[in-house]
Amino acid sequence: MLRRALLALLPLAGSVLGQTATQFIDGETGWQFTGITDPVHQVTYGLTFPPLASSGPQSTEFIGEFVAPIANKWVGFAIGGAMLQNPLIVAWPNENEIVASTRIANMYSVPTELDGPILTTLPSSHVNATHWKFVFRCQGCTSWTGGGIDVTSGAALAWAISTVGVDDPSNPQSTFQEHTDFGFFGMDFSTAHTSNYASYLSGATGTTPPPSSPSGPTSTKPTPTGPTVAATPFDYIVVGGGPGGIVTADRLSEAGKKVLLIERGGPSTGETGGGYTAPWTEGTNLTKFDVPGLFETMFSDPNPYWWCKDITVFAGCLLGGGTSINGALYWIPNDRDFSQASGFPLSWGNHQPFTNKLKARLPSTDHPSTDGKRYLEESFDVVAQLLKGQGYSEITINDNPDSKDHVFGHSAFDFLDGKRGGPVASYLRTAKGRKNFSYLDYTLVTNVVRNGSTIVGVQTNDTRIGGDGIIPLNPKGRVVLSAGSFGSARILFQSGIGPSDMIDLVKADPVAGPKLPPPSQFINLPVGMNVMDNPSINLVFTHPSVDAYENWADVWASPRAADAAQYLKDQSGVFAGSSPKLNFWRAYSGSDGITRIAQGTVRPGAASINTTLPYNASNIFTITMYLSTGLTSRGRVGIDAALRAKPLVNPWFADPTDKVVLLRALNDVVSNMKDITGMTMITPDRQMTIEQYVDAYDPGTMNSNHWVASNRIAADAQHGVVDENTKVFGTDNLFIVDASIIPSLPTGNPQGMLMSVAEQASSKILALAGGP
Repeated sequence: MLRRALLALLPLAGSVLGQTATQFIDGETGWQFTGITDPVHQVTYGLTFPPLASSGPQSTEFIGEFVAPIANKWVGFAIGGAMLQNPLIVAWPNENEIVASTRIANMYSVPTELDGPILTTLPSSHVNATHWKFVFRCQGCTSWTGGGIDVTSGAALAWAISTVGVDDPSNPQSTFQEHTDFGFFGMDFSTAHTSNYASYLSGATGTTPPPSSPSGPTSTKPTPTGPTVAATPFDYIVVGGGPGGIVTADRLSEAGKKVLLIERGGPSTGETGGGYTAPWTEGTNLTKFDVPGLFETMFSDPNPYWWCKDITVFAGCLLGGGTSINGALYWIPNDRDFSQASGFPLSWGNHQPFTNKLKARLPSTDHPSTDGKRYLEESFDVVAQLLKGQGYSEITINDNPDSKDHVFGHSAFDFLDGKRGGPVASYLRTAKGRKNFSYLDYTLVTNVVRNGSTIVGVQTNDTRIGGDGIIPLNPKGRVVLSAGSFGSARILFQSGIGPSDMIDLVKADPVAGPKLPPPSQFINLPVGMNVMDNPSINLVFTHPSVDAYENWADVWASPRAADAAQYLKDQSGVFAGSSPKLNFWRAYSGSDGITRIAQGTVRPGAASINTTLPYNASNIFTITMYLSTGLTSRGRVGIDAALRAKPLVNPWFADPTDKVVLLRALNDVVSNMKDITGMTMITPDRQMTIEQYVDAYDPGTMNSNHWVASNRIAADAQHGVVDENTKVFGTDNLFIVDASIIPSLPTGNPQGMLMSVAEQASSKILALAGGP
């Protein structure tokens, strides 16, 4: 499960930023700003800085402006490009005035007042019938405790908007609900200074732009610079270095094919060249992505560069994809997962040979510490007692993959030798040892290059390659998309494949539009339709025996000394495992006759607590309930005008029967809680029923980030995007191997199943006639 944060944005290489700031002139004042206009919400963000100092320290202030349509009830702007531990400017209209404040957030919650920066509203601010405009001076805003921006160079900035008003519009420190959308853009601060800064502050107007000048900033795409390198053709180009792409690239190269694996992000673990170490792991090769016990910090780090910034839900943009940043729960798939009832073609039913190949390459463990012991198991003991009272049996889960009713066991992972394992530490290792395997990182593939139904190469953002960024295929070569449920769908849209409304958005983009094939070559497929994700609900408890491990808050900077020392010595102890400790499953028959499987995950600590009860924060733990196999609700994913990938129709509880079943599961799991001495549920507390709690649950936090089926496998183009060989309908040589082709949710977290899918898919692709 990947939990959702309020705003996790930070500087990345310019090639992955959604927009890049450009200079523009404010049509009312004539003032020069550098910024953007977000094409989705039509909000303009602009900054201008004093002239650069020739010597000594630079000024710490700037003039900024927001111009927003009335529909945007408040706007937030993150100066440091991330919500956590960076100054935030939040503003909204109140009748004919603008109300604003500077804030800061030290955790993922509503940001609180920040003392220090001085925010002054300038006279050109106003509110009218269609827009509101906030022009302001921000003093002491480029440097703050723990950070700052360098006004002589570039970085990323972030924004957030909401269509829901604040709670008290007259109060600058009003509380408000979570933003309804967010984004980011890059800015070269060195070009955002004006010699007219002092006159702007005095109220003087600038130079009025001629009629032909734009009234706001436009989006431009940075062009990589450097010498042109020859574009080498390949037999197979695999797009995406996540689990699907790595397994597929390894098997294709094992067969002797010339393979290129392209990843849009960079290294992760130490062996891949990653270097992001915790203070206590400095001097070792153990990065954030190596140490399993640092999993929870993926969501609280003030500098989370591993998240894709152009996808509005959590998605990993680094080598290994989600397998490098998730909790690594690893469930061996069962027969039902690959059945026709689950949507797979009959030819996929015999999954066992491929699942066995996966198990041989990547075994699971429910005791990941190198000393064979289990640690921090108090929450397991409490919930095991609870479940036994409900008729559950304890099993070794991955020894019994088809047993998923009234069973529980220790959480299983694909950690290896006390470190994060996954495909990076297994399949990638063997692939990299072959001369016919090549790897390219920090390279974004935007679309495939088509000649009708034939793919001749892929378009990248690196124009140094061949001068145009295109990497070609050899004759009879093939492309395999493994960019994930959102990423692969977007590549198809930008290649003229998918519903017309999505392709129309691509056509309107000044960069992506011209790269589309002629309209006569568009392929209408249900890309992004019928997507699924597990709805998940957190219940928070306390028990005096449970060690919440400081809710994982200190494990990055200041962990318990003995545990850190033990892990550094031999990769044993608490840090050899991630936070999940117990998993359980129960089958339910719905009123529609469909059997649905509920899954539970237990871990010490809690993501959020909302209670009126007193409690000891040292004893908190969470039971997360999911609905998986048999789930019938589906939604849609796609892109917006800025080509950001996002959910368009939420998939959770679209069928009310799913909600009824999950409510039964939630009520059942606490039905005998009174029999467990000392166990107390604090979220929801006694003032709210579970039904009321679920009714009020934020849909955004119901997201489990287990998205499947956006390019699902099917018998025909009416019902799916790829055929039984994973080839995209209407194409000759384009394939997809990632979670997006899985037709419905498996019975557990999909990481293990996805790698079995990749084993089988790569075998089918190699066996298909006509290839290289």
